[in-house]
Amino acid sequence: MAGSRAMEECEEDIAETDGSDRWIRYKETLGSGSFKVAYKGFDKKLGIEIAWNKVNLSGRHLTEEDRERLHREVEILKSLDNPYIIKCYGAWRDPKTNDVNFVTELFTSGTLRDFRWKHKNINVPAAVSKWGKNILQGLQYLHTQNPPIIHRDLKCDNIFINGHSGEVKIADLGLASLVQECNRAQTVIGTPEFMAPELYDEHYDERVDIYAFGMVLLELVTLRFPYDELKNPAQIFKAVSSGRPPHALSEVLEKK
Repeated sequence: MAGSRAMEECEEDIAETDGSDRWIRYKETLGSGSFKVAYKGFDKKLGIEIAWNKVNLSGRHLTEEDRERLHREVEILKSLDNPYIIKCYGAWRDPKTNDVNFVTELFTSGTLRDFRWKHKNINVPAAVSKWGKNILQGLQYLHTQNPPIIHRDLKCDNIFINGHSGEVKIADLGLASLVQECNRAQTVIGTPEFMAPELYDEHYDERVDIYAFGMVLLELVTLRFPYDELKNPAQIFKAVSSGRPPHALSEVLEKK
């Protein structure tokens, strides 16, 4: 009886399965962003827990060219293979809901931001140096692809960590690009506090990720969100455009 109840409870937790019946999405959410929600899931083939990510494209008119580009981008994400990039096991677009689904590795300790805030008593130089090296190795892999892959939204919330090993991996690469390409209004996609000035002008290259990497290090060292002294995106845009660094940087300089 107890086993039957457990099976019933497990089935109630299932929200959906994919067309191939390989992956299961549970109702439990792992986190959400401006255009993505991540759910806990299970891979029947590999027998492992996974993260099932949903990117909603509702309200964006998709032409045939858009769909072809979306397909190409998804195939690129699936082909990436690097120890510092989260592995994408599969991806597809659901025409009924207009959602793009990505099945990726599940990192038990969550984002690097949450992990850093949880463990404040670390050896900052040693830990941040290790994490930073791993992140740079991931960026180097992306930027040396042909053509280069630009993340566009690198931040601590898009970097995940396994707490037992300390390994970090970059996630959500290409998602900002996918949404931006399918948005005819050409809205700037990204997180203002981590965006290089060139991103606002939409004339940029892979170096915008290096700018964001600097902001990632700043947050990891100071436990302060870049430009947290400002009140809204307009003020941040003005500060970034004028070349004014975030106040948190002064804390680092004072400690030298």
